[in-house]
Amino acid sequence: MTAHLVEDVKFSVMTGAYDIIDMVEDDLVTSARNFMLFFDACPSEFGGLTALDLENLRFGESDISNVLITCKRLKRLRLYNCDSGDCSTLPVEHSHLSELSIVHCSLERVMLNWLPQLTRMVFEGWLQFQDPLLIGHVPLLEAVSLTNLSLSYHKMVKLSEFLSGSSIRDLKLRFCSEKIWVQPECPTQCLASVFRQLRFLNIVDLPEGYDLTWTMYFLEAAPLLKELYITVWDHECKMEMDEEKRKEESYSENKGVEWDSAAADFQHHSLVTLVMFGFESEDCFVSYVRRVLAAAVNLEDVFLCCGLECDNCPDKKPGRYPWTKRQRISLKKRMTAGIESFAIFHYATNMRTDHLKRREYPKCTLLEAKNDFL
Repeated sequence: MTAHLVEDVKFSVMTGAYDIIDMVEDDLVTSARNFMLFFDACPSEFGGLTALDLENLRFGESDISNVLITCKRLKRLRLYNCDSGDCSTLPVEHSHLSELSIVHCSLERVMLNWLPQLTRMVFEGWLQFQDPLLIGHVPLLEAVSLTNLSLSYHKMVKLSEFLSGSSIRDLKLRFCSEKIWVQPECPTQCLASVFRQLRFLNIVDLPEGYDLTWTMYFLEAAPLLKELYITVWDHECKMEMDEEKRKEESYSENKGVEWDSAAADFQHHSLVTLVMFGFESEDCFVSYVRRVLAAAVNLEDVFLCCGLECDNCPDKKPGRYPWTKRQRISLKKRMTAGIESFAIFHYATNMRTDHLKRREYPKCTLLEAKNDFL
């Protein structure tokens, strides 16, 4: 390790505590001090790391920056519930870092100042702060995953500002079955700059029962988009279901968002695949598929998957999914009436927990799963 002769080595600090709400601040501080004592005792060995995974640590103000300076070979960094105190700022500079994951960290500002090799970023849970991400020099950034749980008093996020300075190809947005936190935007030069290279979009855990029309703004903003995945799911075992607690903690009663496109006759020429998890034969789904069919003139495949099931969620009443051949023929007529489209419709049932990887990593699993849709 001292001679940096180990090609790939990962160091992890796992505290064993997964519910950050129950973490005591003194424990976070003590754990971080213990780690830094170990780190400072053997900087040459840590300098050979290629991956670092840290969780539940409250550092001193400059500790994380010093770790990055010492770990010159670092390619992958994951921070879970790590910060330098409430409302702290994290500047990130590194010449080799290619993957960065920041999850549930109480950071008022994350500044990606200089990361010339960064290609993938996960940013999750910035509930307390508005627009905490500042993107600087990240010329190779192509895959971004954003997750947030928005409460009623939070402002919506404009991705043209949140991702300003990047031009990504692969975008995942997760909504935790709660309020939509993305603000649909009319086409602007800033929005076009962010989405001009976007090829793949995965929108995960949208709340059930709300209009999906607002997502059409992504098609208008991303002319090269090829694949669109949408999951509609009230994942109850991960939601706050107690009505009194929802009121006390300011969960939103209206989770949806309205948006009217200015371009009624808009056409998209690159989209070839639409996949919907949690599909039902309701008007909101049918009208949305019709919008996509009308706009995406080169659409090839439409995959309509039934509601997802989870072993930890309470059983739900069966949704209105087209189970029979007759229902599917009738549904197709509703969706294609008056629209000339050559898209092929596929259906998938029995979507249990073991199928979730298909919506988490659809690009690498859709081809191998196609038999289930046929």
